[in-house]
Amino acid sequence: MTLSDWIHIVLLALIQGITEFLPISSSAHLILPSQLLGWPDQGLAFDVGVHVGTLVAVIAYFRQDLWRMTLSTLASLGGNHSRDSKLGWLVVLATLPAVVVGGLFGSLVDEYGRSILVIAATTLIFGALLGVADRRGARDKTLARLDMRQAGIIGLAQAVALIPGTSRSGITITAALMLGFERQAAARFSFLLSVPIILAAGSLKTLELVQAGAQAQWLSLGVGALLAALSAFACIALFLRWLDRIGMMPFVIYRLVLGLVLLGVWFAQ
Repeated sequence: MTLSDWIHIVLLALIQGITEFLPISSSAHLILPSQLLGWPDQGLAFDVGVHVGTLVAVIAYFRQDLWRMTLSTLASLGGNHSRDSKLGWLVVLATLPAVVVGGLFGSLVDEYGRSILVIAATTLIFGALLGVADRRGARDKTLARLDMRQAGIIGLAQAVALIPGTSRSGITITAALMLGFERQAAARFSFLLSVPIILAAGSLKTLELVQAGAQAQWLSLGVGALLAALSAFACIALFLRWLDRIGMMPFVIYRLVLGLVLLGVWFAQ
């Protein structure tokens, strides 16, 4: 592999790790280098690797929460219900819409949704909605008050994130804020929701990789996974630490500027 290949691997892994959990769309940022800079596609194996990296990061950060939720959810099957089991089942419920929509329309999105114009439009629209939700949301509900209806709404919002540029974390946080949840509660539920979604996406890509019989370059895959994991873990920690202090407006402004730049690029082409 050339030095240029390694630079691409390092930068793309860092982009994946940093943007996966920020409300700015990781899919958009991974598509843009090839669209704007002509970078070659690093391949399906690399995609699997960075997804594994971000999955490891979110599981490591929320390991205690996830362990309690898993044990409590299993215990609830025998009638032993608790706050943790309730949250576990709400995560399952909120995951279902994205699984269904992804299964039905994933190929259509791959074919028609990866243009600069689509990414620019979704970046602008859902960035503006995030700003509205952050300013108008009551921000007085904790996760203990989350119910099935609210989890279903957040799950439906997550399904929209199949469209590149929307941002899975961005739209789920937007929905939670509009429902009156605190910023911390909205972000934590969004991050917990990412576990089954990233696991499902990574499993699907792994299956595609096996069926294609592609040969993985294990060194580059390992480097990409490690960098994605480290940057994602740091991103989650810093985001939750600074969230109440800075709010969502820095991300809203970033999205609006990025969307306008992308529109300029599209019109120039």
